[in-house]
Order: sequence, then C-alpha cells, then structure tokens
Amino acid sequence: MIEILNPTELDRARETGALVAHILHTLRNRTAVGTNLLDIDRWAKAMIIEAGAESCYVDYAPSFGRGPFGHYICTGVNDAVLHGLPHDYVLADGDLLTLDLAVVKNGIASDSAISFLVGESRPAASVKMIETTERALNAGIAAARPGARIGDISYAIGSVLHDAGYPVNTEFGGHGIGSTMHQDPHISNAGRRGRGYKLRPGLLLALEPWIMADTDELVTDPDGWTLRSATGCRTAHSEHTIAITDDGAEILTSPRQP
Repeated sequence: MIEILNPTELDRARETGALVAHILHTLRNRTAVGTNLLDIDRWAKAMIIEAGAESCYVDYAPSFGRGPFGHYICTGVNDAVLHGLPHDYVLADGDLLTLDLAVVKNGIASDSAISFLVGESRPAASVKMIETTERALNAGIAAARPGARIGDISYAIGSVLHDAGYPVNTEFGGHGIGSTMHQDPHISNAGRRGRGYKLRPGLLLALEPWIMADTDELVTDPDGWTLRSATGCRTAHSEHTIAITDDGAEILTSPRQP
C-alpha cells in the first residue's frame, strides 16, 4: 500500500514527526555511562503515553521477528544494528548506541533513528561510521523531490556508503510510511537511478541508511529480533521521516529549535 497524504494529514504528520524528534533528543541527552537499556525503554514509554501517542512497536509482530516486540524503542549497542530488543544491559564508555523510534499520533506514524557514542570515548572508526550514515541520509533526502524515483534515492544513499568503503546490505532499508509504520515502497540503501516508483507530493518516506564496518551479513540474536553484524563489527544507523512536497523533501523528524 502507498498512501498520498492530503494537506490536513500532512499537518498531523508534522506533529508526529516533531514528537519523535523530541523524544529521541531527550533520550540522547539523558543517556550516559551507567544507563540501562531498560531505563531508556521506560523513559520512551512514559513520553509516548504523556503525549497521547501510541508506540508502533509494542504489538508489532512481522514475519521477520519473534513478535510481538513488546517494547517501546529499539536499542542497538555496538554490533547490533537493527530491531534491537531492549534488555538488561548497562552502557559503558565508548559504546556505540542506536535508538530507533516509531510512534503514531492522530492517525499518522513517524519513524527516526540516531546513532551516537556514549560517554567521553570517541573511537575514530565509530565516529566515521556515524558521520557516513548521516551524510548518506542527507544525500538521500536531497534526491527526494517530485518526479524523481525511488532508485534516485537509493543511488544517492548507496554512493555515499560505497565511496566511504562500507559494504551495503539491501535486505532491510527505508520504506513508505503513513497511517501505518511500514508501507510500500521499499527503499534500498543501494540502487540504480531512474528506477522504481515516481515520487509525488504528499508521499511520506522513512529513509534509513545503516552500515556494518566490514560485512554485509546479518545474524539474528536468540531473542528473535536483534540483528547484528555477522563478524561482530560495529554498526551505525541514521533515519528520518520526510514528506515529498512541491518544493522537495521536508524533514519531519528534525529536532525543532526552541
């Protein structure tokens, strides 16, 4: 299913996107050495409920997971890159943490992810990975405009990732979003220009470049959800929900300035 939102629905999408951005920004600021992943999940739950929103994850039970997910946020540490199930783990200095959050409010969903280093340690290789996913995300957003095609976005993202020297897994990627979290079209993190669905104003997309340092192979944890790099290498993941407008892409999940 591909949804095209009307102006009223787009206004609601902006509200949901702002909420997701605010929650992620708050969680990042609260997270420190000694924070437990289960605390982050509890904080996310409290903010979602206080905002009158609903989690897209708690009851989520797709074919690729051992559902329902049962938590309010995905938390991936170091080699865990996607669908990280919160568990009893205390963050250490230098851990690379990914937070991935999706909520729905007033009938419209929004999805975003950030990766960052915990504490004071700044391993150069980890900093490069995070910055590369952010640059790839920005490139994908720049390619998203009316009349362009999904392949143009995939090509822009993949070019940045490949040029930085990272293998690219195309099994999981970006997606359409609207009244539900995961919709068509699928947006691979590598592709060919001029291919795929033509972008139209009112279309919402979640773009999410993610990488693993030295492999494109994933393994699944015994929890049935958490996807890790097959070699145990570090990973990074960045994501925004955007709206296609007459003027190009509008980022809905950027933290708003006070």
